[in-house]
Amino acid sequence: MPILTTPTTWILETANTAYAFGLNSQGFLLHTYWGQKLPRAEDYPLASEFTGWSSFNGATDVYTEEFPAYAGSKYTEPCLKTTFADGVRDTVLVFDSSEVLDSELRIVLRDSYYPLTITLHYKIHVEYDLLERFVTVQNSGDTPVTLERLFSAQWHPPAHRQYRLSHLAGAWFKETQMHREVLDSGTKVLESRRITTSHQNNPWFALDNALQPATESTGEVWFGVLAWSGNWKLTAESMIYQQTRVSIGLNDWDFALRLEGGQSFTSPSSLGGYSSAGFGAASRALHHYVREEVLPHKHQLRKVLYNSWEATTFDVNEPDQVKLAEIAAEMGVELFVLDDGWFHGRNLDNAALGDWWADEKKFPNGLNPLIEKVNALGMDFGLWLEPEMVNADSDLYRAHPDWVIHFPTRERTEARNQMILNLARGDVQDYLIDLLDKLLSQHNIAFIKWDMNRNVSEPGWQNVLEPKEIWVRYVEGVYRLWGTLRERHPNVIWQSCSGGGGRADLGILHFADQVWISDMTEPTMRLRIQEGYSQIFPANTMEAWVTDMGAKHLPLEFRFHVTMAGLLGIGANLHHWNDQDRALAKKLILEYKAVRQIIQNGQQYRLRSAFEGFFSSVMYVSPDQSEAVLFAFRTHAPDPVLLPPIHLAGLAPTALYKIGETIRSGLAWQQIGLEIRLTDFSSLMLHISRV
Repeated sequence: MPILTTPTTWILETANTAYAFGLNSQGFLLHTYWGQKLPRAEDYPLASEFTGWSSFNGATDVYTEEFPAYAGSKYTEPCLKTTFADGVRDTVLVFDSSEVLDSELRIVLRDSYYPLTITLHYKIHVEYDLLERFVTVQNSGDTPVTLERLFSAQWHPPAHRQYRLSHLAGAWFKETQMHREVLDSGTKVLESRRITTSHQNNPWFALDNALQPATESTGEVWFGVLAWSGNWKLTAESMIYQQTRVSIGLNDWDFALRLEGGQSFTSPSSLGGYSSAGFGAASRALHHYVREEVLPHKHQLRKVLYNSWEATTFDVNEPDQVKLAEIAAEMGVELFVLDDGWFHGRNLDNAALGDWWADEKKFPNGLNPLIEKVNALGMDFGLWLEPEMVNADSDLYRAHPDWVIHFPTRERTEARNQMILNLARGDVQDYLIDLLDKLLSQHNIAFIKWDMNRNVSEPGWQNVLEPKEIWVRYVEGVYRLWGTLRERHPNVIWQSCSGGGGRADLGILHFADQVWISDMTEPTMRLRIQEGYSQIFPANTMEAWVTDMGAKHLPLEFRFHVTMAGLLGIGANLHHWNDQDRALAKKLILEYKAVRQIIQNGQQYRLRSAFEGFFSSVMYVSPDQSEAVLFAFRTHAPDPVLLPPIHLAGLAPTALYKIGETIRSGLAWQQIGLEIRLTDFSSLMLHISRV
């Protein structure tokens, strides 16, 4: 049984891991274990007993509460803070009941005085070795309750260790950079206050022992993510008594949720896991889960695309798009994407956002003639949209200036000459659903690149009881918009883009099949961005382009190989490529198509890190271990250079694999490695098959 219970203990087991907690005699619900699965239920520890040392050090300084609420003499980071209608600002939780429904455990807590119920949800994903946690808050009374903090989970790795925190940080053009730091006494905060997931941080963490650090393939790692596409917060609290607590959930900055009598709210999910085989195994657990349980189109192979933005920017017209499409089709491209500049009145970035119909001057007969020509060339047609945005110079804004997020008494900031439509409003959602549904119904569009090119400012929402709810209700509006359009047009592939990786998270991937992870397309920087992204997300979600911008000095093959490590796309101006470039591109596209099922659906192994030097390597292995694809990259290093062997991973230990003229067992390739030679800014891709 994956869920083992007694009246006072609960043990949740996956294929290889376990998570346990229990009630002590004082009524505290305490975390007791998270790690490798043990042989017997009796092996797991019971909830601890402690009374404290003085008036300055109470029991809650030491107790590892499963879901602490702000109350009494508690001074550590709480998961819940409320204000009741009479002004009482704490929540005293007591255990009420528990129940098991299939693979889900529910623990019900209630306030000791007020009619407020908290349900802790634990869903076991056995084959992925993951535990999903979320919380439902129910106001059963007649007066309102205001939530001022609600985290989805507090995660407790084993006590009496000093931990190293791994997290992803960056900026636009430099997303998902790996950061690792030892947690000292105090609280480390990671967050987004931008109404999206953000380029600056991602809601993912990993912990390992600072004194015995894990590697890609060895050591213990505790990790977690939050499936949410808006403001979020993570607190990593290291206590003086050698306890570490990681809490993750909605950001409580400028936040409030008002629950009227009878209303409830459910937090986003946090998934957590334990790996005894390093960071690589932790990533592969998440990859497996995302492919199987999250993505709308799961294992469907993603097509090689061409995006025309770099070739035309806003100077879009049908004849030129057709010429680009003809070149792309000849090279083997399967999906042609028309980017910005196609819609009513759009000539620069200062007008027309919100008016989502074809520009009458650029496309006098609409988009269908272009789409038909693209389809006749054997390619699907895709389109760029930015539906959450509006320019002041647009028909939509002139008709509904009150629809944007704003404070009435403040100037409306126009970042990139645009403002954000308030998708917390039902009428705005309904308008966009109707408009975009018509666009998709009237055209044979197979792919949508959904962009969002600014962060929030003046976060006002008029004529509501609690305007601070905008941070949550906006994201719920985004989900409703995406979800409704996906239901009506289930075959369309959607891509999440927010100036690159500003909205890359497990929440949006319930609707989008892939992510444009960065506007940075220079391949040496992309190697790091892609490696950081792979800590959480599988390769079949990672859109990448071969471009000329900032990279024309680098060999075309090197640019292709970097891009082929995910979802291959091309964004260069094909008019500027000569016959030799196009022939090489055609060859490499054909090579990618031959192995993309391994890259997109295989197990990923980061063999050498791009964060650690000029020589990096990544490998993908098919689920049955019969095939693999190996990439290796050398950036700049002054000669003479002797590259170390690449130690392969993921192959069946006793099976035989041939590389070049050499045949070795999978274990031998792992132990002895593969020796290669690369010059500056060169690369290789090897397709490895079992003999």
